[in-house]
Amino acid sequence: MLNFPMKTLLITLLSLLPLLGLAQQKPQTPPAYQLSTHILDINQGLPAAGVTVRLEKYDPAKKTWMAVAEKTTDAAGRIGDFLPTAGKDGTQQGIFKLTFLTKPYFAAKKQESFYPYIEVVFELTDGAHYHVPITLSAFGYSTYRGS
Repeated sequence: MLNFPMKTLLITLLSLLPLLGLAQQKPQTPPAYQLSTHILDINQGLPAAGVTVRLEKYDPAKKTWMAVAEKTTDAAGRIGDFLPTAGKDGTQQGIFKLTFLTKPYFAAKKQESFYPYIEVVFELTDGAHYHVPITLSAFGYSTYRGS
């Protein structure tokens, strides 16, 4: 049997567990951004830093593309902050296009390339996070839906 001070200490510690977050799981925070991308230069086996990428959204009523954002890949070849998420009402849906401006990237490396830019068109159907990367070489590319 526990003596009185030990029993009091145990009850006090157990009552603090919820406050410390040890007794319950915290709800998962939704991602701050709905869309990200990444470029891997497969000729060099390295991320493609400094590539400008434009994001546009298709307007089916006008049958035109509307500019959403333009960003540059970081040292890791990534852009992680396209389409900010502001709760369930802030999610974007529709047809989007990422345009990777690759000619300046290869020109800076004094390398000839076949594709001056690469357009990747995709559809967002819900509020999930979408990752749309490309693997890149001077004469080819590939894309997929990443995670």
